[in-house]
Amino acid sequence: MSAFISAHAGHADWTIAFASCREQVDRQLQQGQNPNLGWCYLSDYYAKAAGSILAALRDAMPGLHWVGAVGVGVGAGAVEYFDEPAMALMLAELPPDSFKVFSALETLQACSGFEPFAALVHAIGATDVAAQLKALSERTASGYLFGGLSSSRTQALCLADDVLAEGLSGVAFSSEVTIVSRVTQGCLPIGPQRAITRAEGNLLVTLDGARAIDCVLEDLGLDPDLSDPELNGALAATLVGLVTTSEDASAKPGQFGANTEVRHIVGVGRKSGVLAIAETMENGMRLAFCQRNAVAAQQDLLRIVGEVRAQAEAAGGMRGALYISCSGRGGPHFGARHAEFKMVREALGDIPLIGFFAGGEIARHHLYGYTGVLTVFAGPA
Repeated sequence: MSAFISAHAGHADWTIAFASCREQVDRQLQQGQNPNLGWCYLSDYYAKAAGSILAALRDAMPGLHWVGAVGVGVGAGAVEYFDEPAMALMLAELPPDSFKVFSALETLQACSGFEPFAALVHAIGATDVAAQLKALSERTASGYLFGGLSSSRTQALCLADDVLAEGLSGVAFSSEVTIVSRVTQGCLPIGPQRAITRAEGNLLVTLDGARAIDCVLEDLGLDPDLSDPELNGALAATLVGLVTTSEDASAKPGQFGANTEVRHIVGVGRKSGVLAIAETMENGMRLAFCQRNAVAAQQDLLRIVGEVRAQAEAAGGMRGALYISCSGRGGPHFGARHAEFKMVREALGDIPLIGFFAGGEIARHHLYGYTGVLTVFAGPA
């Protein structure tokens, strides 16, 4: 696998940012190197110009397939462009026939010489995204998807050799492309993992046979007689990590596994002892209460970056990386501007790294929120 190349720039005029990115790419291109796949992430300030930008990319760098998305922010290296006009590019020369760009679920079919193993997915938010992700996952040999939903204050858009305003799109990779990926939940469990013994829709009635409210009070170390305002304040800062009955719930103590979906507590019935959760639940699912804060987010992010780096280096080395974070995590959540991408860059080292701030993050066949998904392309040079 050849060296990856990345470039980024911000400017009110996209043509000036594009010219800067092209100069950066030209400066890094090595003799004999012929990239065949490119990633392009645009902040939503450039959404209206997405078609013109894609055309300019094709003219300047013919022979490449392009995938990407629009987000409220983009990142590259240790720099975040949040709520400002910018673009981030990454190019790679992958083995011939080792990838396939798709613009809809139906277009990703196994064909002669290519079997999808894993896929980068960009999507436009819709009510059936979860079902589409599951169907797409089933068309890959590993079942592993990674990516995110376009986020925009104007128009959500994705790129897949064209500008798309709906559906799922992206690029599938064969097993010839080594990919190492992890999701960071940005929070840590504060209590034991419990079994849901009674749930009705989004209402959590009992855990391990006990009233849900008694369990959360116990795990938070709160007095059962605290006032309603104190209870509401504590629950507003508390979330739940859910694992479905059909998936492996294993994780190291004090950590969430990759199959955990974190959801908010949205209501409480003090007399009934019921908690309302922003997700439909079923009896038999596993649940742990958790809290999200800057310290927990930093600890969990550094943990998954370390795991990814170790696995990628064992596979021959890191070539390039994508980091897709929730738009709700950027900026102050990590203490300062640029802090999140800076942490990833410093922990990974000096390799091409780009990404965007999404309206929902994809890992395996799950759609997450308030998470970060790091994916590294690995293998010998």
